[in-house]
Amino acid sequence: MEARQKSNLAEWFATPRGEYVLRWERAQFESAVEDVFGFNAVQVGLPQIDLLRQNRIPLHTRVGLDPVSDLVADSGALPLATGSVDLVVLPHVLEFSADPHGILREAARVLMPDGQIVISGFNPLSLWGLKRALGPGRRENPWCGRFIGLLRLKDWLQLLSFELNGGRFGCYAPPFAQTRWLERSAFMEQAGDRWWPIAGAVYVVRAVKRTAGMRLVMPSWRSQAATAKALSPVTQRNHHRTGTEG
Repeated sequence: MEARQKSNLAEWFATPRGEYVLRWERAQFESAVEDVFGFNAVQVGLPQIDLLRQNRIPLHTRVGLDPVSDLVADSGALPLATGSVDLVVLPHVLEFSADPHGILREAARVLMPDGQIVISGFNPLSLWGLKRALGPGRRENPWCGRFIGLLRLKDWLQLLSFELNGGRFGCYAPPFAQTRWLERSAFMEQAGDRWWPIAGAVYVVRAVKRTAGMRLVMPSWRSQAATAKALSPVTQRNHHRTGTEG
């Protein structure tokens, strides 16, 4: 069942809504992985879409249950050695899994100290989250997923000794099914990023695995000249929060 949902999600990314989300997410993943170095990078889930293409680590492996995967395996039981990976990306894996905690634990296990993890997810505190909560079609993608709020995800990561070092919300247009209406809502992108930054339909965050007694000095995430394009610190965004997140 889980494999079929993920396959359907890959097909959904070819729809107007999906293309709209994917364009934004590609840019964020490219920013997030560009300055991560090492020997092994792993993408868990959505193997049909290469989100590691801007990363310069020599060995890229896409893991999933789809036959197009480089390594066919379950996301909660990776056949990889402990502490053997420098970068793990999880594109919309957690909200379509019955055990998102287990997937995060497995990612933490295979990552070496100061390894990086990049995660994308649908935001329940958005117009898209509202459609999922109130509208029909809960068995369709992406509404069949269990949207995970950023505050909850941040708590899970902290329990596994991860420290967030970047993140951004995006895609502020309503979940229109037609391309023309999504294009007519383009003005909402800049307005949303400025006035209601935590209400984007999706988010991409990056975190680093910390180990007690060890802390390497890492290069900053892109130059200051690119800050408008790169992910901004999530902690600064959260200073404006007064409510709770689902």
